[in-house]
Amino acid sequence: MNAVVIGAGPAGLMAAETLAQGGADVMVYDAMPSAGRKLLMAGRGGLNLTHSEPPEAFLTRYGQAAPKLAAVIEAFPPDRLREWCEELGQPTFIGSSGRIFPKSLKASPLLRAWLRRLDTSGVKFALRHRWTGWDDKGRLLFQTPEGEETVAARTTVLALGGASWPRLGSDGGWVEALKAKGVKVTPLKPANCGFKVAWSDIFRDRFEGQPLKGVALSFGGRSVRGESVITRDGLEGGAVYALSAELREAVLASGGATLRVALRPDVDTSDLITRLSMPREKQTFTNWLRKAAQLSPVAIGLLQETAKTSGVALTSMSPEALAALVNAVPVHLTGIASIARAISSAGGIPFDEFDGDFMLRRLPGVFAAGEMLDWEAPTGGYLLQACFATGAAAGKGALKWLEGRVANGE
Repeated sequence: MNAVVIGAGPAGLMAAETLAQGGADVMVYDAMPSAGRKLLMAGRGGLNLTHSEPPEAFLTRYGQAAPKLAAVIEAFPPDRLREWCEELGQPTFIGSSGRIFPKSLKASPLLRAWLRRLDTSGVKFALRHRWTGWDDKGRLLFQTPEGEETVAARTTVLALGGASWPRLGSDGGWVEALKAKGVKVTPLKPANCGFKVAWSDIFRDRFEGQPLKGVALSFGGRSVRGESVITRDGLEGGAVYALSAELREAVLASGGATLRVALRPDVDTSDLITRLSMPREKQTFTNWLRKAAQLSPVAIGLLQETAKTSGVALTSMSPEALAALVNAVPVHLTGIASIARAISSAGGIPFDEFDGDFMLRRLPGVFAAGEMLDWEAPTGGYLLQACFATGAAAGKGALKWLEGRVANGE
């Protein structure tokens, strides 16, 4: 039973493993010189595999796609992913935030163990093979260092990722090949991404790369605690990523959005007013503000940047007005950072293009998994969990298809 998997990331490798365990002869193709490059990149942050939240709360992280992903995540839940890691000799642990990591805090040991097991299962790899679509006989087309190559497959699992971090292989090049076959594809957009802000040259040059720690970001009725980082062109970081879906849609709809930053979210307004009513005496305003409100230089810089934009001097503000500003600094977002720098991407193949086994209705025998599907999720382990789970589901679907062909004598 000949099966082809295109894409050697988490979803593709999980589909390959599922097919091989079912007795299929599996060949994995990838455009890059080695497998799992984006997984290795994720490992630089400790490799947050999944999350320990209760299932009901876990599924809500997928937003509108939750009903479509519920069955596959229930079939391959976080606990199963942890067992799978253990089977590969890579035990996991739950961090203080509830996130789950391998104890090694690295992706490379897990990937090496996984590739060894795939090799033992008979899975073969063809690297530096960039898929470009199908020929007029339905054969897969690949561009290779030796030229174009055609491959006949009884079933194919596509796991080519979205369009974030294209230098690692997921460049969205598959979109046109599927559209040419009549498959609908929702435009790919940045997810878990940064945003553009028109900083002044003074602020940008002084504070680029510096973090705003312990802040709370608010937009559209939601507030998120965490850290943000000043970039040369704007703002990024975990707290920004958590609101990125809502911010992105607002920017796309209106050309901009105003994010509110609470610099001292743990301090009551009345307490902050009391602190900001203290006499300055001979201190500079900046030094007084740093001591009275316990603000970092970058936080004070952000206040000054906002005051400059509004035309109101901080020194002229009453304690009440200054306290209100400290915990509701308006930051106007003027655009969305490039999808090439986003952690993940939204958009992709809508779920109504698939049957219940993740087979494309317009392309019998062709399945898809991972970030090619139209879903998005915040960081925290939800991204990888869905990639592993949909990879397993597509692998099972492809195996079922193969078995059906064999049973029919095809």
